[in-house]
Amino acid sequence: MAYDQLWRFDMEALPADLIRRGMAEEDPEAEHGLKLTIQDYPFANDGLLIWDAIKGWVQAYVARFYPDARSVAGDAELQAFWTEVRTVGHGDKKDAEWWPSLDTPESLAYTLTTIIWVASAHHAAVDFGQYDFGGYIPNRPSAARTNMPVEEPVDAGVLAAFLDNPDQALRECFPSQVQATLVMAMLVLLSTHSPDEEYLGGLDTALWNDDDAVQAAYGKFSARLKEIEGIIDGRNMDGKLKNRCGAGIVPYELMKPFSQAGETGKGIPNSTSI
Repeated sequence: MAYDQLWRFDMEALPADLIRRGMAEEDPEAEHGLKLTIQDYPFANDGLLIWDAIKGWVQAYVARFYPDARSVAGDAELQAFWTEVRTVGHGDKKDAEWWPSLDTPESLAYTLTTIIWVASAHHAAVDFGQYDFGGYIPNRPSAARTNMPVEEPVDAGVLAAFLDNPDQALRECFPSQVQATLVMAMLVLLSTHSPDEEYLGGLDTALWNDDDAVQAAYGKFSARLKEIEGIIDGRNMDGKLKNRCGAGIVPYELMKPFSQAGETGKGIPNSTSI
């Protein structure tokens, strides 16, 4: 239902996504060209750093091999790929007017940046934090076995039982131990990096192209991602940022590009990985 009614490729880019959801507005004078509705919004603040890093890397790569509009429009293999994405991969939306045209280096870079963002950082943000935020079942119950009491209309017996022993009432409402254990196990699996995970900007993927200009651009990209890790660490220790630092607050590390194997709550794989 959400895909059918809401999904648009041109709205999957992080800046466009934030604007569409009312979380930002365009501001040419602001950092990243956006003014955030909520200044302390970790996903947006960290995500925009990653978005800009990806965009810079992609623009450098595209500029190396596609110097002008003719080189983009004349690449038959590239155009066939984009046609397949629109007409086969998203055949139900193939006639939508919002699909970007792949006819300039700028449109190609924007399209590739969006694809890389969605498959890497955006997916990491919604996947690898599931155990940290939901592994403690009372924090995010996967099911309710009873109705929670409400003020109106009042079921006198249910309300009396709740007021007499609210802990017992909540335990009866929360998932059973078996249900909770199954959900916890699934969340651990979904949130775990494999030992051979390849991360965005990692040096294990740097050798696929021996072009000097490409290698230099990729090295700059990788170095920027390491710098971003330090920025995120600093933000997580800033007591003024109440949504990521403080008693009972999980530090927001989902946009830290690199990670060890296991359930770490951080790390951005090169592409969708669970």
